[in-house]
Amino acid sequence: MAAVLIAPDKFKGSLSADEVARALEQGLREAAPHARVSRLPLADGGEGSVAAACAGRFSPEKFTVTGPTGRPVTAEVAVHGRTVLIEAAAVCGLGVLPGGRKAPLTATSRGIGQAIHYALAGGADTIVLALGGVATTDGGAGMLQSLGAVLAREDGTPIGPGGAGLAGLHTADLNEARSALEGVDLVLATDVDNPLLGPAGTAAVYGPQKGATAEDLRQLEEGLADFVRRLGAAGVTEASSLAAAPGAGAAGGLGYAGTLLGGRVCSGADYFLTLMGADELLAASDLVITGEGSLDEQSLSGKLPVALARRAHRYGTPVHAVAGRCTLPTDRTALHFRSVQALTDLTDEDCANDSVLSGQLLAQCGRVLADGWIGRERTETGR
Repeated sequence: MAAVLIAPDKFKGSLSADEVARALEQGLREAAPHARVSRLPLADGGEGSVAAACAGRFSPEKFTVTGPTGRPVTAEVAVHGRTVLIEAAAVCGLGVLPGGRKAPLTATSRGIGQAIHYALAGGADTIVLALGGVATTDGGAGMLQSLGAVLAREDGTPIGPGGAGLAGLHTADLNEARSALEGVDLVLATDVDNPLLGPAGTAAVYGPQKGATAEDLRQLEEGLADFVRRLGAAGVTEASSLAAAPGAGAAGGLGYAGTLLGGRVCSGADYFLTLMGADELLAASDLVITGEGSLDEQSLSGKLPVALARRAHRYGTPVHAVAGRCTLPTDRTALHFRSVQALTDLTDEDCANDSVLSGQLLAQCGRVLADGWIGRERTETGR
């Protein structure tokens, strides 16, 4: 009996990782009813991370925090033992902006600090921040303030919200925020390696998608640079070096603030694979099916499908990919995948925002994989 592991990321805009996995399984079982199938919905540290974790061994918990514009939002974290996963997009993401109205200068990460307080109150000793999809570019200042950091104007009052508030920063003291996380393993899971500042920094690269104009970008960049300088002047000797480190620019600078608190930046994809126990399943599988909404150049930089394929190759387990679309030539994908199926090759309709059509096409992909590869892969691997 062939053992098949279905371990995809979400198809953004249409299906969650769990829905993708179930659709593939439906088609696969229609053509290979005796296959032993395991589902492992995954995420790479961005949007959908909590849902992926809760489709596995984690449990969801809901609570209320301050959203990106200051209005309350109901957020959900994933909990397993003393590990708590916080998804930044669920707290201060573009998707929770009231009415979808962007606030590039004033959106705050304060709710992330409140979510961390919630985790600490529950006895967490490992806190994972899944960084991505945020509406903020405040360098994590809101989060730091929520955890007790003093970020004040010249008159001693707290600086205002968002990246615009950084322009008024005069004095800084991180001691209370750092003490709050003493003894806690703070994991900063991200799939980007941008620094905080400069042409590859968080404002320049991600500001436009958050609604920032050219003048907004200038103001945000200057505010973030002032933030780093003020922290250095306040005795945070590593302020400049951490700002230049890969991942500091993740989630509007939440990566930077996290490292100021002793957090460690890691590949979101690799961390999730370990967190969800992927290695044990890969070692026991004859065939793996993975995928994501868009298989492209960014995927080759270590996003989830490629990270999974690299791990699977350690065990000699062949991997097949399914994507909403694929912009890579076969000679690029063949290094990682035995086959690639793209939904856009199966229909002339727009399936990117159509969950029903996407599900139907994924089931079709599952049938194709069952017909063409299941028995063959098992013979080749000798399992």
